[in-house]
Amino acid sequence: MSALEFSYTPESLRQYAADVLRHARELGATACETDVSEAFGQSVTVRKNEVETIEYNRDKGIAVSVYVGQQRGHASTSDFSPQALRATVEAALSIARFTAADPCAGLPEAKLLAKKSVDLDLYHPWTLPVEEAITIARNCEQAAFAVSPQVKNSEGASVSVQQSQFISANSLGFMDGFPTTRHYISCAVIAGAGAAMQRDDWYSSARNSADLASPQAIGDYAACRALSRLGAKRLKTRQAPVLFEAPLAAGLIGSLVHAVSGGSLYRKSSFLLDSLGQKIFPEHVRISERPHLRGAMASSPFDDDGVATQEREVVADGVLQGYFLSTYSARKLGMQTTGNAGGSHNLIVHPGKLDFAGLLREMGTGLLVTELLGQGVNYVTGDYSRGAAGYWVERGEIAYPVQEITIAGNLRDMFQNIAAIGKDVLVRGSKQVGSILVERMTIAGN
Repeated sequence: MSALEFSYTPESLRQYAADVLRHARELGATACETDVSEAFGQSVTVRKNEVETIEYNRDKGIAVSVYVGQQRGHASTSDFSPQALRATVEAALSIARFTAADPCAGLPEAKLLAKKSVDLDLYHPWTLPVEEAITIARNCEQAAFAVSPQVKNSEGASVSVQQSQFISANSLGFMDGFPTTRHYISCAVIAGAGAAMQRDDWYSSARNSADLASPQAIGDYAACRALSRLGAKRLKTRQAPVLFEAPLAAGLIGSLVHAVSGGSLYRKSSFLLDSLGQKIFPEHVRISERPHLRGAMASSPFDDDGVATQEREVVADGVLQGYFLSTYSARKLGMQTTGNAGGSHNLIVHPGKLDFAGLLREMGTGLLVTELLGQGVNYVTGDYSRGAAGYWVERGEIAYPVQEITIAGNLRDMFQNIAAIGKDVLVRGSKQVGSILVERMTIAGN
């Protein structure tokens, strides 16, 4: 695979976007926005040293949204022919004319749109012949099996290489886009035998393959995680501190984003309604949005509406400083977009002074959670109840693994009761956060 395998030049994608806008204008649309994109990639999975799957993907598409006043219609196509482009615009217009007017519909204010292209170092093609990808996956899995004879089975090791490019444009004169890459190596293994088997996994993902963890390190760590869960017990129901390992702490921050996103707020389906300016965390919690970090997984100079992204403080001294709003949701709330159409951009939860071992000592006796099951989060009330597995900690040290338990609380209380945030920062998607210690939750078991 190489950077030469895009089927279209950036200039040709721009021309398709310009053609869509021209068709929309000629056919009577008062406004139009479009996205033209193409992506391709390769994924290889090896299981027990045998090649299980080799997948190639190649996709392209043009999405069109047109407005007739404040009536909106949307259509899309994977056919880039001139006839198909015009037919797609016509289809979107037909939908718009049969759609009720929405006073919040429409393009962003022109002054908010991104004005110039910015290179954020997001494109690092990985020239990886399939034979080399298979070797990497095999090395990753073999490293896991080499840790212990108790690692007896595998769900496989995978290597994925992905490239994409896009152009976004609208009838206010905005047109911009860029290529990106996303690569990962993963491994999932099973330790033990019979009813005592335990599974765990690990992965590394990056824009640049040079930033990936080594295959051997990923396989080794996946195996160690699975082995450490052997002999897991159940706990008796109790209340205790809970330490969310960094990958799961990212999920807690994701719950915050969901609760203070425009869609949840204007539908009044969030437990954090009218929380702007309120203290929802302890004073030591600070969360920043940094959309312009070079090479980061969620960097972008503009959002899905074409609005320029801005660095900002989302939470400062525990106080919520801003929501996550698109153009549409902002209008529904009588506010201004925050440049978050399509999601958040590199949320950085500023770490405290304790490393992971320090967090365990700080907790003393309690539960370290390393796996969550189910989707038991009610965003209307904030009630939180999820199946969990992990380790019981006594006197600041891991005592034994636990499973088949449930942790429960309310997100509002959990946010308020964050006792510490570790400096063991891990990047998971758009979140960068260390492990999070919550002072007290209910643990349901036997």
